[in-house]
Amino acid sequence: MDDIVSGSFTQRRWQFWRPQSIRVVDWNIDRGLRLPEIADFLASQQADLIILQEVDLNARRTRRVNVAEELARKLGMNFVFGREFEELTQGSPRSAAYHGQATLSRWCLSNPRIIRFRSQSGFWRPRWFLPRTSPFQERLGGRIALATEVSIPGTILTIYNLHLESRGSDELRLSQLQETLDDSATYSHATPVLVAGDLNFDISRGAAASAVQQAGFRNVFGQSQFGTRPPHNLFGNARSIDWALLAGEPQATLAKVHTSVKASDHYPISFTLRF
Repeated sequence: MDDIVSGSFTQRRWQFWRPQSIRVVDWNIDRGLRLPEIADFLASQQADLIILQEVDLNARRTRRVNVAEELARKLGMNFVFGREFEELTQGSPRSAAYHGQATLSRWCLSNPRIIRFRSQSGFWRPRWFLPRTSPFQERLGGRIALATEVSIPGTILTIYNLHLESRGSDELRLSQLQETLDDSATYSHATPVLVAGDLNFDISRGAAASAVQQAGFRNVFGQSQFGTRPPHNLFGNARSIDWALLAGEPQATLAKVHTSVKASDHYPISFTLRF
């Protein structure tokens, strides 16, 4: 479960100076169920760095495709994939199916590792009285952060790709976020760090906001109000649950939620990091 899947589809290029900026997209892609539309949107953004959650590997519902590899191939990027869960209702007796996070980059990706959070919900574990059918989503594993270093000329950018628990309390999600922030403190203060993903709760206030601030991170959207999860009905409001947090020298600009994109049950967010 903790093995990293990786691949490279970039063309060799020589660049010896640090770029002035890089383009970033973060998105929960709902397993990749609408893969052609997802690929078209990502291609339209011309991103240098893509951070994805809910990515399938060999699942029946997504036609047994390695979604991370397929996107990396189409976009001409490097990728790493970390397994969050084994999807017990999506595999076959001879071939397991997985679900997790993927980070794609036009630059070299190095030192990928999985942080499997100490605190987990028991909601997903298999139970003898539940049938092995898709509606019950029985799984093995647990929520993770996929940590990766991106070797941009002139600097190393550390990425934490998060998917926090959707079941359970905000206290559980906060403990998982805090574990990530504590891990990021092991890097030098000179190392820029980006924490991004589906956090499944609003971290703009209360204990979560205090933890983020104390760890030296700032929201790439500043003080702007935004929603990244569409409302469930006509009378609901979009929820702010997908976030990108930045520490270090780079400055985030041009942050945007792409509310016109309907290829997932989350809206993608994009922004530019300027050095």
